[in-house]
Amino acid sequence: EVQLVESGGDLVQAGGSLRLSCAASGFTYDDYTIGWFRRAPGKEREGVSCIGSRYGSTYYADAVKGRFTISRDNAKTTVYLQMTNLKPEDTAIYYCALGPRGAWSAPHEYDYWGQGIWVSVSS
Repeated sequence: EVQLVESGGDLVQAGGSLRLSCAASGFTYDDYTIGWFRRAPGKEREGVSCIGSRYGSTYYADAVKGRFTISRDNAKTTVYLQMTNLKPEDTAIYYCALGPRGAWSAPHEYDYWGQGIWVSVSS
């Protein structure tokens, strides 16, 4: 059974920081990608960031470049999303996703999804 468990969502004031965690388990991929996506109220789902397991290659959406940082803890198969200088427009449900080698910024490239976690940024 593949499991993706997000944690760290909370309410935070604009300009504040928050760190999301994604713990992945039960999968058989030797080379894979873990990505973060979000769906804001009234908007479609968008890719936020992702990281590859082999070389640590990363992707960031333009809206979060310079503010968000993705990292990995290979020993525990955990991926983090450090979010700084948060803005009200960052308010959304954030999802962690697992895909095979080559998965990148599009949702359809991923095979497994976490339940999502709420991030609310107040002005």
